[in-house]
Amino acid sequence: MNFTPHVTVACIIERKGRFLLVRELIDGKERINQPAGHLEAGETLQQAAIRETLEETGWHIELTGVAGIDLYTAPANGVTYVRTTFIGTALQQEPNAELDAGIIAPVWLSRDELAKRKAELRSPMVLNIVDQYLAGRRYPLEVVGQHG
Repeated sequence: MNFTPHVTVACIIERKGRFLLVRELIDGKERINQPAGHLEAGETLQQAAIRETLEETGWHIELTGVAGIDLYTAPANGVTYVRTTFIGTALQQEPNAELDAGIIAPVWLSRDELAKRKAELRSPMVLNIVDQYLAGRRYPLEVVGQHG
């Protein structure tokens, strides 16, 4: 049996009690997720997080920490994801950014607004990592090493 987990990144970006999220189309349904995506060849996890956030939201960010590393197996397709969620600060939005295919728009939502839209979340990790972040789960960027 060939087991190949998908390495992904995501970002928690909070500003004035609201979180930067994306509305996206997944299999024809609108979903809400943190800015997130797959690691590409030749980049670090940090570079992937910055790139994905810009591609999906148009926001330039600065990474300030790590909220966690989570393992999730999607029930719909059985794919296992290893997701590193970074904490970042929004710096500047590109006014005419062309967003990735499937992205409807970035949106800023509070934790309560996010919870009310639970049925629209891409996975349980979306609300779970926000709750862990709000509970104080934060690690320094150096917890994610890179070698070679």
